Amino acid sequence: MFLAKVEGSVVSTKKDPSMSGRKLLILRPQLVDDKDPTKFKAGSNTIVAVDTLGAGIGELVMFCQGSSARLAGGMKDAPVDAVIIGIVDVVDVLGKQIYNAKT
Repeated sequence: MFLAKVEGSVVSTKKDPSMSGRKLLILRPQLVDDKDPTKFKAGSNTIVAVDTLGAGIGELVMFCQGSSARLAGGMKDAPVDAVIIGIVDVVDVLGKQIYNAKT
């Protein structure tokens, strides 16, 4: 599992039939900064993921990739590589809260 910030969405009118009706979001992975572990740093890549929970732009989410993504509910027969599996409320690192969705 990985953490990422939702940065945008993707609309595709022509796609594999098993992907019909699925919301696609653009994610930027968030890494704990090795120089200051009380902060995140943005990853350099972006990922398109299927949203199974109703996440929105700007939210911090948990996602999985690869064969694990197809284990998410309703994804068994879908050609997916990344699925959002959680919307994050709080992240604590080394006893310090580095993210809180309410603030």
